Amino acid sequence: MEPTVFGEVKPGMRLAQEEVFGPILSVFRWSDEDQLFDAVNGVDYGLTCSIWTCDLKTAHRAAARAQAGYVWINNASQHFFAAPFGGYKQSGIGREECFEELLEFTQIKNINVTL
Repeated sequence: MEPTVFGEVKPGMRLAQEEVFGPILSVFRWSDEDQLFDAVNGVDYGLTCSIWTCDLKTAHRAAARAQAGYVWINNASQHFFAAPFGGYKQSGIGREECFEELLEFTQIKNINVTL
């Protein structure tokens, strides 16, 4: 299914403030990187982030600044076996698709015996 593309999205729009699942793409125009990340990180959610650039330094800097649990660079929505998937802030609890997810169903106890 092809995504629906929303151009000219502004930070105050509902589409930019809520965690929307779909196949959708919201496009932000920006000229000041600090203002961009203030807007991007100013929402209550941070499940995923997709960064598109030809500059590897820009990609790594942006990935480090984005408050999201899963970041793609020049890609979107691809999952990798055993790579923890989960968000920041109000985007879910814990991580899925990894060993850590199995640990959430266990209860750990240490028993020390001296004989």
